[in-house]
Amino acid sequence: MRFDLVDLHLFIAVADERSITRGAVRAHLALASASARIKGLEQTFGAVLLRRGRRGVELTAAGESLLDHARIVIHNVDAMRGDLAAYASGVRASVHLLANTSGLSEHLPKALAAFLREHPDINVDVEERESTDIAAAIAIGAADLGFAAKHALPDNAERFRFSEDRLILVAPRRGEFAGRRQIDFQELTTCDFVGLTNSIALQGHIAKHASRLGMRLRFRARLRDFDAICLMVAADVGVAVVPEAAARRCARSMPIMMIKIRDPWANRRLAICARSFKALPRPAKQLVEHLRKAAQ
Repeated sequence: MRFDLVDLHLFIAVADERSITRGAVRAHLALASASARIKGLEQTFGAVLLRRGRRGVELTAAGESLLDHARIVIHNVDAMRGDLAAYASGVRASVHLLANTSGLSEHLPKALAAFLREHPDINVDVEERESTDIAAAIAIGAADLGFAAKHALPDNAERFRFSEDRLILVAPRRGEFAGRRQIDFQELTTCDFVGLTNSIALQGHIAKHASRLGMRLRFRARLRDFDAICLMVAADVGVAVVPEAAARRCARSMPIMMIKIRDPWANRRLAICARSFKALPRPAKQLVEHLRKAAQ
């Protein structure tokens, strides 16, 4: 087979743009050269990769398969370049990890800190995403590892359980829910809430399930920090939904109470996931082994 990285970059660009013309521009190639390269790929693989039409191109099943593999190849090449370039600056490697809000704020910091202390030659680039977005990114090879709710992961994603992540309602100790141990989320329709900013992934998760129940949550304040949210609840500004780990920590020093939310979506299992643990670069494999040992 004869094809190169330019061909793969071009094919990804054409697939993303759904146009050979726009793909050629994005890949910095002349249209004639781009067309010839696409035809060369089809001849190399002996399969039609694109269906041409007036409004652009559509991927065939073979094209979808090639796109999937091309993204993995380009991701691995970029990782290789980054790792080798890092040798010149004294840092060996970097691992790209996507994590949901709870993982990033409550479950990962301690384990990551220990890993980074033990491996001064490895950097970890952590990016916050919603669990469903993490699953999609891992599926196309856009990141090395993901830390997401297990229910959001596709069957073909490899994973192992890391921790439980129950979402808890926190309320003032002397408020209207005093004495309650459990509650259905639907009961909170008329409540004032203290929540996370819209840019934070967990807030999207909560808002999505509220919408499915026909609820429109009323927010008195939006903050980026669970401790700050719990302080607002303690001051009787409203109620809030936060991870149980954060709620327990804050309840030790604040006059708030924790109430179990009965709805199934509030009880999540968090997992470390990858497209293939075996195919990961060595630094990512080292992080995986560390996280396996740290799993609760």
